[in-house]
Amino acid sequence: MRKYLDILVKINLKTIYFNFKYLPFKQAIKFPFYISKKVYFREMNGSVELKAPIYPGKVKIGYGKVGIFDDVKSRTIWEVSGKITFNGKADIGHGSKISIWKTGFLEIGENLMITAETSIVCSKYIKIGNNCLLSWDILFMDSDLHNIYNSNNEKINHSKPIIINDKVWIGCRCTILKGANIPKGAIIGANSLVNQTLNENNAIYSGTPAKKIKSNILWN
Repeated sequence: MRKYLDILVKINLKTIYFNFKYLPFKQAIKFPFYISKKVYFREMNGSVELKAPIYPGKVKIGYGKVGIFDDVKSRTIWEVSGKITFNGKADIGHGSKISIWKTGFLEIGENLMITAETSIVCSKYIKIGNNCLLSWDILFMDSDLHNIYNSNNEKINHSKPIIINDKVWIGCRCTILKGANIPKGAIIGANSLVNQTLNENNAIYSGTPAKKIKSNILWN
């Protein structure tokens, strides 16, 4: 009974609109996306793909509570002109901002958890692997947003993919920039910056830019 009550509570107008906007009827009618009333749809011209199995509430957007943020007034922004693929269950916490350009592709693995207030700006390609935990106030950005040219009028700051491999935990207030590649099982310490390939699995990285500070770790 509790399960069905939860479904009824989550099926608001935004949930209905989102599911039928992006998904085929046979998938949409199962309401696999739960959309909070606090989600603001700024742009919805892109595409969303959800891999099977399909069930109610497989992906939740704009829910959750984090003690240091005002979840009542905090607003999630959805601005998608490109493509997003969800390969499994995901929970994108309140106040998060998803901005996918027309040329951008965001690929999300199984069992993603974003706690709150995290921003993803994708102009090229961002991949987040399976079983990843993203804390609050993280910024992902795979381009510089503005063009820079050399003296020959040649662009020198092209966008680069961001790759987050499986089972990565990224601490609060980190900045993940173009060219970042975070290996499997890694932990990125709070307030760190990653803008290059980190090479060792199951290690802790911290700092600006992030450097390895401990090897052979496991996190739960």
